[in-house]
Amino acid sequence: MKDNHQEVNQDRRSFIKTAATGTAGIIAASMFPTIVPSSVFGKNAPSNKINIGQIGFGRIGSSHDLPEVIKNEAAHVIAVADLDKNRLANGKVWIEKKYAERTGKEKYLDVKTYDDYHEILARKDIDAVIISTPDHWHAQPAMEAAIAGKHIYMQKPTSLTIKEGRMMADTIKRKKVIFQLGSQQRSMNPWPQFKRTCELVRNGRIGKLKKVYVGLPGDPAGGNTAQMPVPPNLNYNMWLGSTPEIYYTLDRVHSQTDPLNERPGWLRLEQFGAGMITGWGSHHIDIAHWGMDTELTGPIEIEGTAKFPAKGSGLWDVHGDFLVNSKYANGVEMEIGGTNPNGIKFEGTEGWIFVSRGNVGVTASDPGAAAAAKENKAFYASDPKILGSVIGANEIHLYESPEQHQNWIESIQSGKQTISHAEIAQRSCTACLLAHTAMKLPGQKLKWDPKKEDFIGNKEASATLSRAQRAPFGTNYVKG
Repeated sequence: MKDNHQEVNQDRRSFIKTAATGTAGIIAASMFPTIVPSSVFGKNAPSNKINIGQIGFGRIGSSHDLPEVIKNEAAHVIAVADLDKNRLANGKVWIEKKYAERTGKEKYLDVKTYDDYHEILARKDIDAVIISTPDHWHAQPAMEAAIAGKHIYMQKPTSLTIKEGRMMADTIKRKKVIFQLGSQQRSMNPWPQFKRTCELVRNGRIGKLKKVYVGLPGDPAGGNTAQMPVPPNLNYNMWLGSTPEIYYTLDRVHSQTDPLNERPGWLRLEQFGAGMITGWGSHHIDIAHWGMDTELTGPIEIEGTAKFPAKGSGLWDVHGDFLVNSKYANGVEMEIGGTNPNGIKFEGTEGWIFVSRGNVGVTASDPGAAAAAKENKAFYASDPKILGSVIGANEIHLYESPEQHQNWIESIQSGKQTISHAEIAQRSCTACLLAHTAMKLPGQKLKWDPKKEDFIGNKEASATLSRAQRAPFGTNYVKG
């Protein structure tokens, strides 16, 4: 865990003030004397732990990210940040309880809490962070974490826009920290069928790949539009972040009664994300790219259509049913839409393979969860013999990751690139956002340059690559 920090002569509050406007810095280690950074110890020392700060303690952080990280003996989650004080308090109790259960020591750990994640980034004794925040709060803290020398595990999608995603990916590459996207379908646990499918496709078991079908649901309309008082425990201005200022209503943010289980309303608002095209699309399109051998590029043509909620139908405004078609430079076509079964189907000249999670791993409150729960077939083909085909020693063997969070921890220890590093993450998110742009511009065949990451000859489409950012929040205001 190499410490890439550069000390600057400023106190903690000064750091937080400048970090909020995009200037990263590091405070003296003496301000946090209780825990020594893991980089001080030798690789095999008993006290060599990867000290981790959790940024955001909600549904995904509590049900997925933290449980998987805490399983690892090398991981030591010592801090949590959330701008909702109730969730922050819950996070401290939850993490301490998990460590008490694991170690048998009731007071094994005193988890420090912060209502501003910049305080976690300011701590020299923290090696890494987990970012489990809403979509519009992904790219900025990831950039700031990289500048502060922290390794990063971040929930998908990578970014709210293609341009801020590019800024993030470039910063991570420049700062040489270990990054992992929560694209866990790539890892063997709990779904080994995805890697197996991609290896079979890449090794020609269905002949020459011609078309890929991706099945994704849309979101329903609805949501209460009534203006409400901002809860006193919520820093709503910071929660809005780089997006426009707008009045508070419960269905715009997250539950105040069951925040660890209820699906938050922001997932269904375009101010904060693109809907299911990035929500599940980040998983499925990433797997499609893996099987197509296009994970470091993108489509060259995109066109689509979608249904969006009618005015007066409620607060939520992300897409419902949709259909997007795209083409890649290698000639493979991709069809993404709700009429396809939830999963990925690879179709070649000599057969096809379909892969999905089956009845495992879908959040109960997600759209399409009921249908997914009934689906038992997670891996099948036009000919069952295809599935049992042996991949020879001299054939293509894809990166094998045991579990997404474990792969991240092991990569921090070894310095090896993760299975879902920042450039792969940027490209899969970009394909999702391109599909969203196509939905917004129906009837237009959009031309895309994957190298320049820009549309060709279409100013209207190019305008969707970025959004205005509300100062002092956003990637445009990050320095370093």
